[in-house]
Amino acid sequence: MKTANTMTWEEAVLWLKQQPDQVDLVRACFYDDPLLEAAERYYHCSEWKAVREVLPRPPGKALDLGAGRGISSYALTKEGWITTALEPDPSPTVGTEAIRALFQEAGLMIEIKEDRGEKLPWGDHTFDLVLGRQVLHHAADLQRLCREVARVLKPGGIFIATREHVISKRADLEDFLKAHPLHRLYGGENAYLLKEYLGSITTAGLEIQKTLNPFQSNINLFPETLDDFKKRLAKKIKFPWPHLIPRTLLTLLGSQFRLPGRLYTFVARKRDAE
Repeated sequence: MKTANTMTWEEAVLWLKQQPDQVDLVRACFYDDPLLEAAERYYHCSEWKAVREVLPRPPGKALDLGAGRGISSYALTKEGWITTALEPDPSPTVGTEAIRALFQEAGLMIEIKEDRGEKLPWGDHTFDLVLGRQVLHHAADLQRLCREVARVLKPGGIFIATREHVISKRADLEDFLKAHPLHRLYGGENAYLLKEYLGSITTAGLEIQKTLNPFQSNINLFPETLDDFKKRLAKKIKFPWPHLIPRTLLTLLGSQFRLPGRLYTFVARKRDAE
């Protein structure tokens, strides 16, 4: 095996898929094959069902930012969106070749661009929706990326950034990176302070509509669900009726949670043209 931080992202994922004790993680990340089956499972999972609830209607033109192997692009297309996938990795495992193969097998149409988000190859006001699944924390320049997202969105368009890693203070980053299963292999993980995400989004000209903390939505909890979490919490506090635990309590607990790398989701709207 290559030494630490010398693998490509594709090599790191292929290594993970070969580990017998990581089968559950591979499935939870939708890295398993066949890819079409993984994409279908994502489309029907609790995470996507929760994403669907915050999608604008009716469907229009969507950009899947940092599309990976295409599971979000697939789900968007199945929802009726005219989808463009942006992904810098060309690989057949986690990149654009995987997306092409997925859409060809599914018989669906997709436009694919091989590029990074800090300089998007489209004109102003192109998309009704920009969706990024676990993308912002990989940004080389978070503020510039958010400005580009705002630029290509139409007035009133929606930006959804899901499952973004958050830290409470800079010193927490090292602990998060040490605990990440793949960072030691390819060195590409990162996390930002909550205020850095919110500041970058708002200064780009987008208005925050929702900030969902770790226990507030199935988007962040997946592969666990809100019901699963309530049962786990009820068992811990010896409360016999988990279904009676209010969502407000989960929201409060999520706001106090401090685990380095915890997941947040952001929904923002581009201001209407003046």
